[in-house]
Amino acid sequence: MTEAEENIRIEVKQTVLEFFSEECEVELGSLSEQTNIITDIDGDSLMFLELIEVFKKKYHLDIELKTIGKYIVKHPVETIGQLIDTTMLIIRHGNKITELN
Repeated sequence: MTEAEENIRIEVKQTVLEFFSEECEVELGSLSEQTNIITDIDGDSLMFLELIEVFKKKYHLDIELKTIGKYIVKHPVETIGQLIDTTMLIIRHGNKITELN
């Protein structure tokens, strides 16, 4: 990972943690990349979509939600860490994300 990508990952992680802390009303310090979004903090898939919209605006991404949906069906996101990694793939690959294994 390049230094620029590492900096973006740090921004993405901070945004994700702050988002779930606020939306799920949990302490920011209690969240980690291992936190299960559904079972640990009562999150849901709509929250993921909200976050994607945030990142689409922030990073000027031109990707359709159905493309993300196709990828997520094959690569489910359960933890905050998986969400961060998936977001990085979306930022890096855009609509070509479905071509990844």
